[in-house]
Amino acid sequence: MVPNVLTIAGTDPSGGAGVQADLKAFSAHGAYGMSVITALVAQTTTGVAEVHEVPPEFITAQLVTLLDDVRVDSVKIGMLANAEVIRAVVEVLDRYAPPHVVLDPVMVAKSGDRLLAPEAVGALRDELLPRVDLITPNLPEAADLLGEPELADVDGMPAQAERLAGLGAKQVLLKGGHLSGESSVDLLYGDGIAEFLTSERVVTTNDHGTGCTLSAAIAALRPQRPDWLTAVRESKDYLTEALRASERLDVGHGHGPVHHFHHWW
Repeated sequence: MVPNVLTIAGTDPSGGAGVQADLKAFSAHGAYGMSVITALVAQTTTGVAEVHEVPPEFITAQLVTLLDDVRVDSVKIGMLANAEVIRAVVEVLDRYAPPHVVLDPVMVAKSGDRLLAPEAVGALRDELLPRVDLITPNLPEAADLLGEPELADVDGMPAQAERLAGLGAKQVLLKGGHLSGESSVDLLYGDGIAEFLTSERVVTTNDHGTGCTLSAAIAALRPQRPDWLTAVRESKDYLTEALRASERLDVGHGHGPVHHFHHWW
């Protein structure tokens, strides 16, 4: 059966990140995509101009209306903007208990614009993180969540992933894309086991929405795969090819999008 996968996130009118990217990644992996909007974001490949936050009670209304009707096999959570929105999502997760929940802790856009209020980091860490199955922070986000310096090399990744797991997440995918080197090294940690996952580092400026795309691909694949490791490996391979094929696109003047449908066109 085709899985129904829900994204809870903000928008990106340029189509490279946020809900738009999530829905593309769901479709690329054979999943039926659904969305609940947390924020309307005026952004392009060059940066964020303005954010209009959706009231928490309307986010709850979107979620409850959907989940009362549709079977949800997996959830990807992206931009949540503030603590009130985080708590609204937590309440719905507690009520409906979807089987697979992936959290991409969206804090800062590729342009450097902040997408999560600083005072909301504690709510995300203490209230939402313990309720998810997989969290996918990059190194700056991991440092922010833990209140410690950002890692400068891969050596510290296993210990940092273990500390993140200690906050409550069942699985941690710590992304090392901010490090230098010919390879992009991530670390999947769960059940006391750490596994490095290495892929080719694609040299391109078309990296807008890579975190959204990766986490969405994992959420789409997890109901179709036997474990998190398999879903993560396939999603990383997909993202590498999407980055490589991004040169076929001509979108904007800043950080362009990846090519979500590189398998077809």
